[in-house]
Amino acid sequence: MGTDVKLIAGNWKMNGLKASLSELEALIAAPAPAGCELLVCPPATLIAAFAARAAGSHVTIGGQDCHWQVSGAHTGDLSAEMLADAGAGHIIVGHSERRTDHGETDAIVNAKAAAVARAGLTPILCIGETLAQREAGETLAVIRRQLAGSVPEGLAALVIAYEPVWAIGTGLTPTVAQVAEVHAAIRAVVGAGVKILYGGSVKPSNAAELLAVPHVDGALVGGASLKAADFLGIAAGAS
Repeated sequence: MGTDVKLIAGNWKMNGLKASLSELEALIAAPAPAGCELLVCPPATLIAAFAARAAGSHVTIGGQDCHWQVSGAHTGDLSAEMLADAGAGHIIVGHSERRTDHGETDAIVNAKAAAVARAGLTPILCIGETLAQREAGETLAVIRRQLAGSVPEGLAALVIAYEPVWAIGTGLTPTVAQVAEVHAAIRAVVGAGVKILYGGSVKPSNAAELLAVPHVDGALVGGASLKAADFLGIAAGAS
């Protein structure tokens, strides 16, 4: 899948119970959106059931995090191999909520991305600046530092997700010019074959504008991915 096909990925975060299968059913029942791939990353408790239901459809399933070890004495953690066994095809690593809530460093994110690749899956590696860093004019320096520290050497099969921390769940969205500037800087580092997603308060009303920005190859969607109608509305912006 080249960068011409948009990847619309839904990060359900800590939301969803077995009854949420109805939202996946609605995604599967809808016609496949033109020009994009749909990926849903539910909580780990739902991955196996979602993957079984989505098999053979135009929706793929992923995970939200993993441990960097294959197995071992890591109570409560899940390895990339376990998530692959459950049916995940992608795994998000380095989300700002993991970096902030769990103190994950670039080195930890690097190890997790390598683990995802080791398991034969595709990492969706998240980077992004805080509001203080943007206001200090440090955005591009932060982005380049995170890329240098978080992307394993020689790893080409990955997806980068740019999520300005200050825009996640706040309703705030960078200007098109700001998004374009950061995505161009990321492209200069990762090269032409890597998808770069934009994330941060993406919704049906702004999806088309954001997805039209150069080097924006899709979206990583939070709250708006929980409802099939909203998620499909965002995917419609890719066509």
